[in-house]
Amino acid sequence: MAQSNIKVEVTRVRQLTERVREYLLTPVDGRPLPQYTPGAHVAIHTVSPERGLIVRHYSLIGGDDREADPRATYRIAVQRDSDTRGSAHIHATFAPGTRAEIAPPMNNFPLDRRHGPVLLIAGGIGITPIFSMARSLVRRRRPFKVVYAGRNRESMAYHDALGNVAAGSATFHYSDDAGVLDVVKLLQEQEHGTTVYVCGPGAMIVATHAAGEQLGWNADRVRSEAFGVGRAENPQAFDVHLQRSGRTVHVSEDASILDALNAAGVPVLWDCRRGECGLCPLKVVSSDGALQHNDRYLTDEEKAAGDTMCICVSRTKGREIVLDA
Repeated sequence: MAQSNIKVEVTRVRQLTERVREYLLTPVDGRPLPQYTPGAHVAIHTVSPERGLIVRHYSLIGGDDREADPRATYRIAVQRDSDTRGSAHIHATFAPGTRAEIAPPMNNFPLDRRHGPVLLIAGGIGITPIFSMARSLVRRRRPFKVVYAGRNRESMAYHDALGNVAAGSATFHYSDDAGVLDVVKLLQEQEHGTTVYVCGPGAMIVATHAAGEQLGWNADRVRSEAFGVGRAENPQAFDVHLQRSGRTVHVSEDASILDALNAAGVPVLWDCRRGECGLCPLKVVSSDGALQHNDRYLTDEEKAAGDTMCICVSRTKGREIVLDA
């Protein structure tokens, strides 16, 4: 079930690169924030006058060196994607004193610190969970290597911080000079039994899993997270009518049905928010447009039938949908 959101305030903003800003968030009530493990993220809930509810997910970095942030501080980094996306709204409106709400931390990309050796691979803004993992492994004196790929040094957030924290364990790859990172060669060079954690662009993640398969690795030795999982292309706003309760909830283009129902206080089951766990599917009574199924839980036959949808990632192309809730 959904847990209560936490009211937070922006206490510091730092420009890391031309497109990436770091934000420190502290609770409005002054209480310690929930603890979390490396790889965890929070959902930021904010409202745009033009676009309505906006929900975006950002990894918790934990600190910019080996020392952890205080219990009353969350650190995130936001890369501005375009002038019309939620990240652009955050860049334009979040400043010291700005208030927003966050959902409690979730971790779909956990680091198993019992593994050794470990290879961490980051591409672009994918450095955020990877940096958190590197900090944790350094503090616990666990063996690891980290490879951080980006266009050039100036575009890579936490470049110098990673070099300072990971020291001789860190390698940097600049694609402007060296081209695309050769992940097959990289995996071939690793010690026997190495576990890989990769976060970055979809192409990098696909290539890393393919490289492991090509080399005969067990599938669970390559673990990944991509922030774009389950996101619809060109989403449009629409209304959700809840047949049993009689309520109508507006879903903005920057929020999921689950986000909108949570914000409206409608009790619904959920867990992963990635269309994988199978807790959130609801029965579709009717829709005036085609359904966009972005989950990985329903079968192709169930999606084709069109009478069920995972409300955490799926939408309608129409203007209204009726759900059995």
